[in-house]
Amino acid sequence: MSYALLASTRYDPFLLSCVWNNDLDGPSPYLLLHYQTDRLIASAALNDKAFRHGTTLSNVKALCNKVVREHNDIKGETALKVRVVLNPSGELSATATPLQGFTSDPTLPSLFNPITDLPPALVLTIHIDTQPTSDTISLKTTDRRAYDDARIRAGLQPLGSLDPPASDAPDDVILYNTRNVVTESSVCNVAFYRNGRWVTPPLAAGCISGVLRRWLIEQRRIFEAVEDELTLDNIKDDEWVLVSNGVIGCQLGRIRLHTSTKTGDYAKD
Repeated sequence: MSYALLASTRYDPFLLSCVWNNDLDGPSPYLLLHYQTDRLIASAALNDKAFRHGTTLSNVKALCNKVVREHNDIKGETALKVRVVLNPSGELSATATPLQGFTSDPTLPSLFNPITDLPPALVLTIHIDTQPTSDTISLKTTDRRAYDDARIRAGLQPLGSLDPPASDAPDDVILYNTRNVVTESSVCNVAFYRNGRWVTPPLAAGCISGVLRRWLIEQRRIFEAVEDELTLDNIKDDEWVLVSNGVIGCQLGRIRLHTSTKTGDYAKD
């Protein structure tokens, strides 16, 4: 197997105040870590038994706690992106990088109504890819070639690169499949506002089964689109898009079908 399974979560003390983020042990500083572990176990079950060995919430949390202690201050107040990798051998490893901490509930943008609500101060600029992508899957893995290719076409650097993006690059780019059905962005699940609610592409379209996507669906904040409901033909310039992942939470963006200057910083998954 040429890839490892991946879970990108967020350590942030602010999350201890978010009751919806509690896990079996109570308040948790990790963003939906129990969902991340569920997805690792389910993804492993589709691949190889070795993947599943030792993959429990307790083990994943212990590993995250260890890497947080190694990268944090004494008080543990620094927010971190924690990247957990499950190799085919069954070995779990983790790395951490600093983030700016949350100051409000990271799911609040999912309550935004584009028809009635005032727009937020920070709005991302999102472009549509210039060609279809046919080899994305619902598993989150270390194989990011399809996503990095889309980012390069949009003037963005591959995830993790220290090189600057092009001066006219957007904050993110949305992919679509060979049937022109929208799938996801290069780092997030996406949802569009349709008939009074946020609608997200189904997994069958070729998007990753994001942990925050799962939570938003369970809470009826977003709904799965019916087949071919979200195609290039019905994506309009300047329309709102809700993006989400297990590191940034939810953020709002607007589609720019033509070259446009990006509007703000974007903490990538």
